Order: sequence, then C-alpha cells, then structure tokens
Amino acid sequence: MTENSLTIRQMCDAFEVTPRTLRFYESKELLSPIRQGTRRLFTRRDRARLKLILRGKRFGFSLEDIRQILDLYDEDGSNEAQALKTYELAQARLAQMEAQRAELDVAITELRNELKASEPMIAGYRRAAE
Repeated sequence: MTENSLTIRQMCDAFEVTPRTLRFYESKELLSPIRQGTRRLFTRRDRARLKLILRGKRFGFSLEDIRQILDLYDEDGSNEAQALKTYELAQARLAQMEAQRAELDVAITELRNELKASEPMIAGYRRAAE
C-alpha cells in the first residue's frame, strides 16, 4: 500500500459512507480504486472524485450529471470544460429546487389553512371525549 492510498475502511471513516456505497460508485465506474486481490486501495484521485460525487448528490444531481462532470476532468490542470458544465448543470438544478420550494410553499399554506379550518371541529371532538 502506498502512503497516499486509503483502504476501503479508511475511506468509509474519512467520508462517513458505507463500504456498500463505495462499491456502488465503483460499479458505476465513478471510482476506480487500485485492486490488490480482494483489497481496494483508493488514491488521492478517488478521494477527490468521491468528494465531488457526495457534493453532487447533496445538491440532487443525478449520477449521470455527476459522471459528465467527472469525465470532463483534465489532468493537465485546465478544467474549463468541467467548470462550464458544472455551472450549467448547477443553474438548472437550482431552478428545479426553487420550483420545488415554490410548490412546497403553496402546499404548506394550503395545509395550514385546512388545519385552521378544522380546529373548531377538532376542539368539539376533544370536548365530547372528556
């Protein structure tokens, strides 16, 4: 094992994920640890990719969106295409999240109104039960 690689247990501890999560991302070819027999050794590159995957999932990006972003990584350091794609996908995701929030705000207001309208009836039921 090299100094810069982590075992699956160390990755799980560092990123608060399960081994199953890591194997899932590996099966989707989002991570590609070094295989030594049945051991998996995760490199600095894998750690950076996992950090991006987890951030993307937190914001609700699909695995396909995340794959597109990761595939645009340029090892020569020029990540213009990756940055532009990330920005484009993030703008679209933010618009979706804002639309969902607006829908949720409407539903919350409607439910509050329904509960308020039901309060006299519920109070009557409670008095009758006492």
